[in-house]
Amino acid sequence: MINVTQTFLPPQSEYNNLVKRAWDSLWLTNRGQLTLELENKLKEWLNTDSILITNNGTVPLQIALKLLGKGGEIITTPFSYVATTSAIVWEHCEPVFVDINPEYLTIDETKIVAAITPKTTAILATHVFGNPCQVEAIEAIAKKHNLKVIYDAAHSFGVEYKNQSLFNFGDVSTCSFHATKLFHTGEGGALFCKDKELFHKLYYSHNFGHNGPLDFHGLGINAKISELQSAMGLAVLPYIDTILAERKKVVDFYNANLNFSNLQGLKIRENTKWNYSYYPIILDSEETLLRVQKALNENQIFPRRYFYPSLNTVNFIKNTEMPVSESVSKRVMCLPLYVGLKTEDLEKITSIINQNI
Repeated sequence: MINVTQTFLPPQSEYNNLVKRAWDSLWLTNRGQLTLELENKLKEWLNTDSILITNNGTVPLQIALKLLGKGGEIITTPFSYVATTSAIVWEHCEPVFVDINPEYLTIDETKIVAAITPKTTAILATHVFGNPCQVEAIEAIAKKHNLKVIYDAAHSFGVEYKNQSLFNFGDVSTCSFHATKLFHTGEGGALFCKDKELFHKLYYSHNFGHNGPLDFHGLGINAKISELQSAMGLAVLPYIDTILAERKKVVDFYNANLNFSNLQGLKIRENTKWNYSYYPIILDSEETLLRVQKALNENQIFPRRYFYPSLNTVNFIKNTEMPVSESVSKRVMCLPLYVGLKTEDLEKITSIINQNI
């Protein structure tokens, strides 16, 4: 069976050796030695000044929205995982959708200004499949209208834009270290923030608001990562260059062997060093997608309709029309992409797709 992804697992002995350090220290959470070591190594590898790793990738969005959203309207994208929109609603803010660019699949920055109202407090945009938003344009809009910028960079580990980490853009960037991601801690995530005062607020917000054991800076929640999760991150990180290289081979195979006269691939934004995080294809119709999906499933190959549905249509928000996102979400499918996919598997996948489009 070939699934859309497969978790990269380091040698179990290496993970066990790291876990033993936690066992020996009798310290399993509350920012132990493994968590601090992982943060330092990630800062170095990612070339970023600040990182706060967390227990998952959604709570960072909620913390950022709690601090910056202030219960207002949040301009966001309808083409993302549901967590992007649900975090807005969960924090008692209102999502205001802006349609997407049909090639890059990120929020259409040319339509943001028209969506701004006196109630707008922030822009929450997604670097879709690790493809950067038009960050300069978004920054200029936010500065002119006194808005905060939060990036859902869940897919963006290792991505660079104009020779710097994509996490360095926006007031806050967040990432997911879920087991399905190319770098993972089993379950986990991270916050990135350049402003020291805001980073301090993010920091205490992720630890119940504590200022020492008996005092509090303010309101907080529990978003701390465990030492067992950090051990997984430390075990995976030495293999990250291999992971990226192996994923690139899969992407290169798809690029060379799929029939692009009958389907659309993802256009990567200029000046981007991409991370090969996902391989989406966009078919000419939902009917074609379902036919291709059925043929693949019959051969024990399971791509994923990702992202589907368009988030402006989910049942816990007011529906607004987003023609591009709604069209793309009905026709997009992510193909299997992970370390260990064999050439014969890739040949089978591409052959089935080409025969059914």
